[in-house]
Amino acid sequence: MVVGAILTFAADWQMQSVNLDLVGVIMMVAGVIGLPVYASVLKRRRTAALPVVDETRRGL
Repeated sequence: MVVGAILTFAADWQMQSVNLDLVGVIMMVAGVIGLPVYASVLKRRRTAALPVVDETRRGL
């Protein structure tokens, strides 16, 4: 997202065949979509990491 914002708002140089403003906006949108997806995957990994063992029902 940061690189996209820099390309959109701070870059003042031009390229012939590439619109840097459009590339920056696409990168910012991808970052906004990717951040919640990454957080949801990370949350799933944390909750299913270790099995719960009940020590009181062992019968030893």
